[in-house]
Amino acid sequence: MFGAFARSLAQLGDRPILAVLAKSLALTLAIFALLGSGIWWGLDAWLAGSRWGGTLASVGALVVTLLALWLLFRAVAIAVVGLFADTVVAAVERRHYPAALAKAREIPLHRAARMGLGSAARFVAINLLLAPLYLILLATGIGTAALFLAVNAWLLGRDLGDMVAARHMPAEALAGWRRATAARRFLLGLAVTLLFLLPFVNFLAPVIGAAMAAHLFHRSSS
Repeated sequence: MFGAFARSLAQLGDRPILAVLAKSLALTLAIFALLGSGIWWGLDAWLAGSRWGGTLASVGALVVTLLALWLLFRAVAIAVVGLFADTVVAAVERRHYPAALAKAREIPLHRAARMGLGSAARFVAINLLLAPLYLILLATGIGTAALFLAVNAWLLGRDLGDMVAARHMPAEALAGWRRATAARRFLLGLAVTLLFLLPFVNFLAPVIGAAMAAHLFHRSSS
């Protein structure tokens, strides 16, 4: 896993990967900016006529948007990078696995979008479902963080792995591949989940994760 991380980090300067990083980050932040604008518009209309309506709407929109950015950045960023993951994976394969690149098939945009939206939906749904348990485990001091890391490592390992595996195997074979690589994908997901927790590094995490997933797939298939 350390080798995959080092290779992925070293390749961040590649032009195709830099382009994906710029596009995915811009689109992710644009989504949150639109969310903030929508919240401001709604609050401003609701508080119309109030003496401090404009100020309250601005403050409320800022607070909610920052909270959403903190809680949902991972879900949105992975969904967005899924649209461009083919470019990242192809860049990794071009440098390290040229034989695999020659046999790969591009993932259609509609399937990439479906996979990305599915990833975001699973993240939100499962973490909401576990929210009561997160609260209960706060009493242990470490239980909430441990469960959050474990659950999201599993989710992220699945999603990133699928982005690569879908280029090289039919959909019906994915379930068997997931079972065979469960431990490696969990470690991948754990590593990328930790990257998401680091300020500023979290902006790079989706692209680094896609690159690491390419290394994991080809090393587990060799």
